[in-house]
Amino acid sequence: MATDTTQLADWQIDVGGALIGHGTDVLIEDIDGIGTPERRTGDRPIPGEDGNYPGRDTYAPRTLRISAGIRTPGNPGAALDRLAELERAADTKVRLTPGAFDVLRIRRPGQPVRRQYGRMAGVEAVSLAGAPFGWIPVHITFVALDPAWYADSTTGLTLGLDVSARRGQGFTAPLRAPMTTGNADPKARPGWAVNTGNRPTWPTIRITGPVVNPKVWIEGTDAALELAVVLGDGETIDIETRPGTRTVIRNELGSAAGALTRASRLDAFAIGPGRSEVRWTAQDATGTSRLALTWRDASSSL
Repeated sequence: MATDTTQLADWQIDVGGALIGHGTDVLIEDIDGIGTPERRTGDRPIPGEDGNYPGRDTYAPRTLRISAGIRTPGNPGAALDRLAELERAADTKVRLTPGAFDVLRIRRPGQPVRRQYGRMAGVEAVSLAGAPFGWIPVHITFVALDPAWYADSTTGLTLGLDVSARRGQGFTAPLRAPMTTGNADPKARPGWAVNTGNRPTWPTIRITGPVVNPKVWIEGTDAALELAVVLGDGETIDIETRPGTRTVIRNELGSAAGALTRASRLDAFAIGPGRSEVRWTAQDATGTSRLALTWRDASSSL
C-alpha cells in the first residue's frame, strides 16, 4: 500500500493508498474527468422575455474515472489478489465517517505530484474472462470534494504577534523617541503567504496560547476570523477552512466553532494566487503566543 510520502514516478497514481500506473501491475488505459468539472448553473428564465438571467455558476464535484487493467501474466492468483487490494482501498472506514476523505495523488511527466481530496466511489471488474491468464480490466471511480488540484507538499509560516497590526489600540505611556508604528516597508513584514497556483487555496490555522481574543485576517480583503476565546499557555485552536472539512477544534479534542464571532467567514478565508499578507492580533502579555498557517498551492489543472 502507498502512503502520503510514497514517491511517484511519471504516470503513476496513488488512489486511496493503492499504487497503480507505469511500472506497476495495474496498467492505466485512460483517465476521464481531467478538465473542467461539470457546472451547476444558477441561470434563471427572464419573466416575460426571451432568454435567461445569468446567475452564479458553481462546479459540481470532479469525478475521475480510471480505466485500467491488472496484468500478471501466468499468475491468476496475483491478479485476483491485486483486485482485492483495490477493492479494500475503496471499502475503508472513510465511507462510514462523515467528513472523512480519501486522497488521490498523481504525477504526470515534467510536473510535480498533485493531489485531490474525495472518496473512492467504487472499483469494478469489467470482466473476469481473462483472469485465468492474469488479465482483469477494471474501472476505478474517485469523486473529488472540490475542483482544485493541490500541491502534494505543504507550505507554511509561523507568526508571533505583530504589534504594528494592533489597529485602534493606541500607544502606552510613557512614550520615548524615536516612536515607530511597525515596519514601514510592507514587503519586509513576516506574514507573506505565496500560492504559486492559479486558484485560491484554503489554509489550516493553528493558534497557540497564551492568548485572548485572537483575530487573523488577510490584508486587503474581507477575509477575517475572530474568536472570543481565552487560551492558556500551550493550549491550541485549530481551524480548517477547506470546503467540506471546515472545523474549529480546541486542544485537538472538541469543537470550538461557537467561539467564532458573527463577522467571521470561514468560507471567505482563502489565500489567492500570488502573494497575500496574513496579519493577526490578540492580547498576550508574554509575547509567546504563535499563529501557524499551512496551505497547499492550488491549481485548476494538472
